[in-house]
Amino acid sequence: MRLVAQRLAGPRPATATEVVRLLTAVQAQDLPGALLSVALRSEPGTRTDVESALNTGDVVRSWPMRGTLHLTAAEDLPWMIDLLGPRVLAGSPARRTRLGITDADIEKARELAVQALAGGRQLRRAEILAALTDGGVEITGQRGYHLLWYLSQTCTLCLGPIQDGEQRFVLMDEWIRSPRRLGTEEALGELAERFFRGHGPATVQDLARWVDLRVTEARAALAAARDGLARLEADGVEYFLARETPDLLAEHRDEALGVRLLPGFDEFVLGYADRTCAVPPEFADRIVPGGNGMFRPTVVSGGRVVGTWGYTGRGSKRTVTATPFTVFPAGVEAALPALAAALP
Repeated sequence: MRLVAQRLAGPRPATATEVVRLLTAVQAQDLPGALLSVALRSEPGTRTDVESALNTGDVVRSWPMRGTLHLTAAEDLPWMIDLLGPRVLAGSPARRTRLGITDADIEKARELAVQALAGGRQLRRAEILAALTDGGVEITGQRGYHLLWYLSQTCTLCLGPIQDGEQRFVLMDEWIRSPRRLGTEEALGELAERFFRGHGPATVQDLARWVDLRVTEARAALAAARDGLARLEADGVEYFLARETPDLLAEHRDEALGVRLLPGFDEFVLGYADRTCAVPPEFADRIVPGGNGMFRPTVVSGGRVVGTWGYTGRGSKRTVTATPFTVFPAGVEAALPALAAALP
């Protein structure tokens, strides 16, 4: 059901923007992986379509939750940062102290960034950091990254178009044409409804982990969204999902049970506190070796992760090599060449 809810099986949305809007936020610290995640779920099925959504400003990349880069629909970023940014920023004073960054440094950096970008200008990371340096703001060590993160987390900057393989920083209030602003209760309810619709079946604990809410907050968010969702119970655990998800699975079960290659930080794995229904617990460290937070690309069959994959070689000689956890189920190895060739 999660595969059809996330549109990895069944009917695909017509555009990359619709995919991102359905999932609400797509983890994107690995930009190529995020582009692949979205492309696999859209009808065009190409990275070009995803890049086009970034270049036109329909989708943006920033730090809307958990202090981690995500793709969001442009109109969603402001209200998500309004809702979730303060809890992330609560831990930033200690970090700033360790880096020797003062409030005056931040405001000077903000002033310089606005001057450098005003009027629709777009700058590479190195260029905007150079503008800060030229204005007298120290960016050595992790200071530069933290300043750009903080300015993005406080709605001054976001990442916009891709040029020459690199995203440019832009001013958020210039780049996002039609921002939405929601009150706290409305925002929590919308976040819960959209999470369960795009990721369900999922639990309150999954929501809390995905957004980094307290469980009591997640329960309140669910209560606001509950009337629009279906509920099911498995092994004494309560799950919530879109009402249409079971019917989608009934219509597209064969496709959902098929073989697919997913990038390392895909929401099918990352979107849940408890991943055991998709990832056998005894093989969890094969996906995140050493628990280092770097998720490897996965091979999925029958709705379960059965191995990992990666590229070897370069250019025209680049190929996909897959490694099973034990032995691939029947039919998986035979399907891999065509799946690898079809990757966007």
